[in-house]
Amino acid sequence: MPLETLAANFKTVSLREHISELVTNAILSGELKPGDRLNESALARQLHVSRAPIREALQQLEEQGLVLNRPRRGMFVVCLQAEELNKITSLRLVLEAEALELARERMTPALIRRLDQIATSMERTRGMKAIEATRLDLEFHRTLWNAGGNEYLEKMLSNLTAPLFAFAVLTMPEGRKMRMILDSHRPLLEFVEGRTALSAREVMYDHISLRYPDAARYASREFRALAARRSAALARRG
Repeated sequence: MPLETLAANFKTVSLREHISELVTNAILSGELKPGDRLNESALARQLHVSRAPIREALQQLEEQGLVLNRPRRGMFVVCLQAEELNKITSLRLVLEAEALELARERMTPALIRRLDQIATSMERTRGMKAIEATRLDLEFHRTLWNAGGNEYLEKMLSNLTAPLFAFAVLTMPEGRKMRMILDSHRPLLEFVEGRTALSAREVMYDHISLRYPDAARYASREFRALAARRSAALARRG
């Protein structure tokens, strides 16, 4: 490939990354609100660039979950309605419970140490920014997904949960509830270590329902029954 072409490609990639960073900062700072439409032409005029790098940057943000592509409507800052959240989390419960089972079968001392480090970071850090808390949360789960050894399941979970984790940055609960969510990863670690009598489905429901109480609404009847039993047990304990 000619050097001129390589240089042009480098400039395009660098510009895309720069635009992606600018839009990300605007979203996380609140300048762009959840649900705001991202118009390619308007952004190109504001940043004095062509539409091509804008389109590439928005596609990159879509892969990261910060931007959603609504068919025939355009690109929007991620904003999930209650029904969308419940449908995504219901599927996540099923898939991640399987990932948790696979991770336990393939768990190693090195992986346990890594998961413990991430969990400890979440437990010890007070007053962390939403984006940092979400980064640690996602890192913990991705480590589990990868440990299972099924790259297709890992990819499905990554794609499915990208909007969830991105939206969490914009709607992070405050105070005590956020502390509970960050501290709730220890039972997942105990499961893969084999130190709990709870099933993978029970552990995942307990974890996810802290933030999404209706997480099992669109799951199977069997999973909904399990969720009802766990909710009752947690209520008695709390």
